[in-house]
Amino acid sequence: MDKQFGNGFDELLSMVDESNSYDRDLIIKAYKKAEALHAGQTRFSGEPYIIHPIEVAKILVSLGLDTQSIVAALLHDVIEDTDETKEDVEKEFGKDVAFLVEGVTKLGKVDIKSKVEQQAENIRKMLLAMAEDVRVIIIKLADRLHNMRTLDFMYEAKRREKALETLEIFAPIAHRLGIRALKEELEDLAIRHLDPVGYEEIKNRLSQNSVVSKDLIPSIIRKISERLKETVENPHIDGRIKSVTGIYRKMYMQNRSFDEIYDIYAVRIIVDSVNDCYNCLGVIHDMFRPIPGRFKDYIATPKPNMYQSLHSTVIGKEGIPFEVQIRTWEMHRTAEYGIAAHWKYKSGVKGKDDKFDEKIAWIHEMVDKQNEQTDGETPEEFLYTVKSDLEFEEVFVFTPQGDVKTLPKNSTIIDFAYAIHTQVGHKMTGAKVNGRMVPLDYILHTGEICDIITTKQEDKGPSRDWLNIVRTSEARNKIRSWFKKEKREENIVAGKSELEKEFKRNYIRLSDDKYDEFINRLVARQKCNTADELYAKIGYGGISVSRIMPSIKDLYKQFVLEDSDALPPKPAMPQPNRHSLSNKDGIIVEGFDDCQIKLSKCCNPLPGDRIIGFITRGHGVSIHKRDCMNVPRDIAESEEPGRWLNAYWDDDIKFNLNTTLSIFCIDRENLLADIMKACYEIKINISNIEARVLKNGNSIITLGIVVDNTEHLNNFLARLKKVDNIISVERASM
Repeated sequence: MDKQFGNGFDELLSMVDESNSYDRDLIIKAYKKAEALHAGQTRFSGEPYIIHPIEVAKILVSLGLDTQSIVAALLHDVIEDTDETKEDVEKEFGKDVAFLVEGVTKLGKVDIKSKVEQQAENIRKMLLAMAEDVRVIIIKLADRLHNMRTLDFMYEAKRREKALETLEIFAPIAHRLGIRALKEELEDLAIRHLDPVGYEEIKNRLSQNSVVSKDLIPSIIRKISERLKETVENPHIDGRIKSVTGIYRKMYMQNRSFDEIYDIYAVRIIVDSVNDCYNCLGVIHDMFRPIPGRFKDYIATPKPNMYQSLHSTVIGKEGIPFEVQIRTWEMHRTAEYGIAAHWKYKSGVKGKDDKFDEKIAWIHEMVDKQNEQTDGETPEEFLYTVKSDLEFEEVFVFTPQGDVKTLPKNSTIIDFAYAIHTQVGHKMTGAKVNGRMVPLDYILHTGEICDIITTKQEDKGPSRDWLNIVRTSEARNKIRSWFKKEKREENIVAGKSELEKEFKRNYIRLSDDKYDEFINRLVARQKCNTADELYAKIGYGGISVSRIMPSIKDLYKQFVLEDSDALPPKPAMPQPNRHSLSNKDGIIVEGFDDCQIKLSKCCNPLPGDRIIGFITRGHGVSIHKRDCMNVPRDIAESEEPGRWLNAYWDDDIKFNLNTTLSIFCIDRENLLADIMKACYEIKINISNIEARVLKNGNSIITLGIVVDNTEHLNNFLARLKKVDNIISVERASM
């Protein structure tokens, strides 16, 4: 073919011509349209913008996508970046192409407040579109792959943002769709930008081992080929080295050394039938020594993305472990191309994909779960749910009847119960794993047999504590739905109590006559009809107070600025005068010189807290936090206003004060060690520590510490929240 186009389009046409299954004229028409619309536009690299859609189209042709997908790839940015509309595209290229282009287009023109909201809405839109036509997400993956290949031209913050989103959202989607090549390249490119040091370390180790692998893999292939000739006909054998990200996950996320990774090298055997797969496995185990616990049968138990293969890690005479993967040609096509194999091989009888609907069922289930999400879900919660649903580290757990349930890694028996049936989860009272009773927060592992114990009591239902234990969004939503329907009055009381507790924790103070007005504004902002509806949603977990607290604080600031009467009356707090001298404890009490001071145990005040003094009978002045429950809101109207005194912390004195924290957590190994590490990092001295297990299987750790001031304490609290399995931390009374 004579070259007549530039920007790499000739190469695309060559790929199209090799297939003989594309509408060449329509693709050329789409290219000319895109080139005209993007004329004058450039990318960060300075190259013409049209190169990007051409490269995206090349990726899709290599995957075997159809003509409509290639046309949509060439036009995928015209709605977002030019004056072209969906109607214009539909008129010229048809309804399906217009839908694909619009489905890939981001919500750039929608008025959304934050980047998190923008990301959440774009992903929500993408999920809905891919449920209707899975080609939308394949085009989006190809678009993201080319963007990641050219990410070096963006500034650092944008690179890290795109890389993180790729690792958390797009690579897992590629995995769930079974498109291995896209998944591995997306992960490798993301890790290279997120942790360049770790990435280069692994690349260097692989380079150092290249001499070994250069001779090792061909040698193993020759030996296996000779033996398999006697067992199966026409086996195809090749080798590969594990991807950088695959090694990275095990080294940095599972804390293993490079030498502890046994599947860096792999040999793949492709045969004609399932029987041949198991026959080959017998030969391999006869030739090499299998490593115990390193055999996986994904043929009998396929992965959720329909991946099937036999995996076994063995050691040869060289003493180097390697993995052997054995599969049929049909399994291989699914492993390499995943969902895309539906288009790549649909024209051939042998490759016809009769299980297409089954393969994409998870997409519809995921979208259905999003549609069933409880009201008041924040963008952060939505993104967390999506990431959880896309989690590709699974465990396979058996029922006593032999049925297999696939769950995300770290799922509990509660997740398993709800995966069986909603009512099994609601009526669960306990469980046995491999015949042994286990606590409700027990983490399930692949191959375990879990027997859920239920009750026939009509009033039995889930516990609110379960929301802090479950791993899957499916279980969490079913628990919330139960509380929403069955416990409205209880939810209202619990929700109001939780909201007021958070108000107090975040220093949101309102006079009695302004409280209801503020709540009504909050009700409107959360799109509820009444205050009781708001309280009920908080009570059953439909709205997380901690998640919406930034919004509440913004509303509070606006409310206070509009009406200064909204704040409760405060006693005058003049600066210390010559009659107000520092006490030896570092507290200044107005009008008193060196009086006896006692820090009240009801609120445990610390330097930095707003405080007030109360004259006791025979015990000097008791110091309370200004928001202590024992301090009247209106001092002037209290029973004994004359006994309340203004008090301050002396800024010139360094404090070493004791406080006590109650740490609620899900018990696990090394939890105390991680807490001790946090103390060391923030330079916290520990005065005492006590831990006990609660009836629900969780634990509470009472930690006595010595801090300088509230800022010191807050830094420590922030560090504790990063420790895995900690549910909440509260400042306790001494």
